[in-house]
Amino acid sequence: MSYNLLKGKKGIIFGALDENSIAWKTALRVHEEGGQFVLTNAPIAMRMGNIQDLADKTNSEIIPADATSIEDLDNLVDKAMEILGGKLDFVLHSIGMSVNVRKGKHYTEMNYDFTAKGWDVSAVSFHKTMQSLYKKDAMNEWGSIMALSYIAAQKVFPDYNDMADNKAYLESIARSFGYFFGKEKKVRVNTISQSPTPTTAGTGVKGFDGFIAYADEMSPLGNATGMDCANYIVSLFSDLTKRVTLQNLYNDGGFSNMGVSQQVMEAFIKGKGE
Repeated sequence: MSYNLLKGKKGIIFGALDENSIAWKTALRVHEEGGQFVLTNAPIAMRMGNIQDLADKTNSEIIPADATSIEDLDNLVDKAMEILGGKLDFVLHSIGMSVNVRKGKHYTEMNYDFTAKGWDVSAVSFHKTMQSLYKKDAMNEWGSIMALSYIAAQKVFPDYNDMADNKAYLESIARSFGYFFGKEKKVRVNTISQSPTPTTAGTGVKGFDGFIAYADEMSPLGNATGMDCANYIVSLFSDLTKRVTLQNLYNDGGFSNMGVSQQVMEAFIKGKGE
């Protein structure tokens, strides 16, 4: 159901690779709520997905950009404002990648060149994006900038590997840059710590099916879906949340505050008995 929460608002959505991605679902919901946007992803990622289909569905233009390149990001911001006819109201950073995970490198045996690449793509790119927006004064007052995180930034999930470090740094960037954006530009910066969601990036993590099943059993409300996250992002892009900033917001069915659930305890006891 549409309430036109974003009517007249304009922005940029990073990371819409395919129908499974949260950015893709968010783009559809933003469009339904009356928002306009440009889509962007790295050229190599665009060749893997079908972002043009999303652009056609949402009457959006695509601006290829490597989020680790200051030159590309500056061009993206300039062109987005040109296409959309002015300053921006929202930006979604939905990017994450670990070369160590892709190459099967254990956390105790990391290749540090791989680490640096994943760190740049997953976290530093958020700082670079905000720096470009900030320097160009590209955001309207009361605008909203969002990035996607995961609870492994706070708690140990061994197979999440160096992505946990990347997410921790991402959340720190949101707080630190969010202070300056809030104080000087009246712009909100937040992250969402989402339930494990079967996106292209998520399913690359070893034991991901176990992540999902365990989180679902632990969470009083069950796992939040990708569309749940998209709806939450819409609310945080809207004027209904004008003074929510510097937060890491959990959209996880209650998982983050659980010690253990009855279902998990019973399964553990049963497994020990067998």
